[in-house]
Amino acid sequence: MIKANDPSLKSWVEVPETSDFSIQNIPFGIFCASNIPHRTTTAIGDKVLDLAVLHNSGFFKEIELPDGIFEQSTLNNFMALGKPVARLVRNRLSDLLAVGNEELKSNESVCAEAFHEMSEVQMLMPVQVPNYTDFYSSEQHAFNVGTMFRGPENALMPNWKHLPVAYHGRASSIVVSGTDFHRPKGQTKAVDAEQPSFGPCKLLDFELEMAFITCKENPLGTPVSTADAVDHVFGFVLLNDWSARDIQKWEYVPLGPFLAKNFASHVSPWVVTMDALEPFIVSGPDQDPEVLPYLKYEGDAHFDINLQVALAPDSTEETVVANSNYKYMYWNVKQQVAHHTGNGCNLQVGDMYGSGTISGPEKEEYGSMLELTWRGEHPIQMKDGTERKFIQDGDTVIMRGYSEKNGVRVGFGEVKAKVLPAQ
Repeated sequence: MIKANDPSLKSWVEVPETSDFSIQNIPFGIFCASNIPHRTTTAIGDKVLDLAVLHNSGFFKEIELPDGIFEQSTLNNFMALGKPVARLVRNRLSDLLAVGNEELKSNESVCAEAFHEMSEVQMLMPVQVPNYTDFYSSEQHAFNVGTMFRGPENALMPNWKHLPVAYHGRASSIVVSGTDFHRPKGQTKAVDAEQPSFGPCKLLDFELEMAFITCKENPLGTPVSTADAVDHVFGFVLLNDWSARDIQKWEYVPLGPFLAKNFASHVSPWVVTMDALEPFIVSGPDQDPEVLPYLKYEGDAHFDINLQVALAPDSTEETVVANSNYKYMYWNVKQQVAHHTGNGCNLQVGDMYGSGTISGPEKEEYGSMLELTWRGEHPIQMKDGTERKFIQDGDTVIMRGYSEKNGVRVGFGEVKAKVLPAQ
């Protein structure tokens, strides 16, 4: 069988040169259409492919798959079959879509039923998320924020370079790209005010993040080592983990953010597998001081994924405000999983783990408006002539991400959402 990561592979399905969905990608998602409630799908070029149609037509007969596995509303049960099964499905799809294979191409009736234009279907939330953890793993972001509030001498807290800092967030308000949302409300307290007040957030911000999703459970009380961590990670999505900065400033002591974060987090609809991203694994930064033994790992464990953030005021052209890269993370996925389970915490299928805001060393690589405008001191000029310190009502934030190497592009599409006025 063809291996999906082969850089020489070409598809008989037309794939635009700038498409995120090459034959080397083969991501997984959930779609619906006018006569289809929900189906598991993959993307190739500008089309989506209904995997239930292929399964029911016998194209996966060599793979042991449960009946109806691709006719469910989320990917959770498919992911729970394990990465080896998903790898077989992904390789089989690459085989069927490769130039020279007429097996699917020549079956006009199946093709007519299975292929849909991406623009004509609705992509749904890909997974049901039982639990959500948000890490804080970008050193530049932590340094920037710490510098603003404590000064550069005390920017990083004493624990930051010893463990992957994280908190447990709200899973129910994680929604798929394209889900517009209302500006959140909460308590804030002006510096010169005697009492706090309740009302709409005034300092709404995006946070450029990646998130990984787990597909394998560990029993309660059983840690997962850095060596075994990747066995638990199915794939990645783009994540915009919105933040209400003014609400957070007042509420976060002593237990951390609450209403400032639980109103909405948006993810891209396509789950790009660990397998697809394997060619783009790179080395990470040197970690000093030396980490404790349970956080040590072998090999490279960072990902070279180009990231972009654009902001589009209502009904106007978008302005790119940031270009960054996932490779800038200080703490990697192996370490995040090992630390998360170091006390025996049990992971579940579908759990989502945000990277924390991703910021690079240059200003244009910062992953939030808080940093890009430095608390609003340096507004960003929009193409329509307006300027932004933070996100305004009617603004749409669009995040994109892709990896590219040796002429092969593997991407995530985009995650976007529009901010509506507070209710």
